Amino acid sequence: MYIVNSYSLAVVLCIITMLCWGSWANTQKLASKEWSFPLFYWDYTLGVIILSLVFGLTLGSSGDSGQAFIPNLLSATPKVILFALLGGVIFNIANLLLVAAIEIAGMAIAFPIGIGLALVLGVFNNYLPNPEAYNSLYLFLGVGLVTLAIVLNATAYKKVSQGSKSTRGIVLSLVAGFLMSFFYRFVADSMSTDLVNITAGTFTPYAAVFVFSIGIFISNFVFNYYFMKKPISGEPVTFGMYFKQGTPKLHIVGILGGIIWSLGMMLSIMAGDKAGYAISYGLGQGATLVAAIWGVFVWKEFANAPKGTNKLLVAMFALFIVGLALIILARLG
Repeated sequence: MYIVNSYSLAVVLCIITMLCWGSWANTQKLASKEWSFPLFYWDYTLGVIILSLVFGLTLGSSGDSGQAFIPNLLSATPKVILFALLGGVIFNIANLLLVAAIEIAGMAIAFPIGIGLALVLGVFNNYLPNPEAYNSLYLFLGVGLVTLAIVLNATAYKKVSQGSKSTRGIVLSLVAGFLMSFFYRFVADSMSTDLVNITAGTFTPYAAVFVFSIGIFISNFVFNYYFMKKPISGEPVTFGMYFKQGTPKLHIVGILGGIIWSLGMMLSIMAGDKAGYAISYGLGQGATLVAAIWGVFVWKEFANAPKGTNKLLVAMFALFIVGLALIILARLG
């Protein structure tokens, strides 16, 4: 299988992850005028599985290092499989809540608050198993600046959206972010600590992400079905609507969203061995910055904001950028 062998390449992959994780929700925005988000989400999960399988059968099955994708899947222990599946289940409920928050509050709000919180807590969760691998000062100073950016974003949101809708969007984003901070550690714990000589019964990155994606899809029949019957907004939907109302274009857009997110996840996990999982996760969740840029400059979610809001947004972007730079330096320092 292909293994990332340098920290500089790992950082590049993490930056691509950040772009992917911060951009996939544009597909939901594109489909939302015609398509309820629970129906969109079925296609999204299919996209996640498809991309993870493609990576497993290509990069995960090439070269002499490690273990090939299929043999690795077949040799995994039940505990390892459970860890990867559980990561998918936790991610799925968190992501569904995030998608609901996007529908209510917009990308410029849901992402910085929800995924920003996931970044802060997730970096800490992934730091604890191997703290000596990082410069703690740089890492947590960077995380602190990202936290300030989240606070500024929430303040800016209150200026453009008042009342119960504002509160609802923020609460959903916070719950999603809290849950999102835990999934990555389970996936990382399912993998071998040595990718060249795979520990018996453990996963390679490729097998771990594939089983993780299966966990997402299986749990969809519980979590997404609930949202189909009791949606955050709009009318309830049925499986029949998925087949009758879904056009090829709508299905492709949803699958594309899943492929974009899954690409980010795959690259992040591949980079984790060299970058350290705290950094690979933290940089990937810099998606908050990317999503905020989409929301502000493309979707114009702050177009009617009162005076002074733009200064808050500028400060938010600056804090995110400096914070992410310090997270990168935490491995070098």
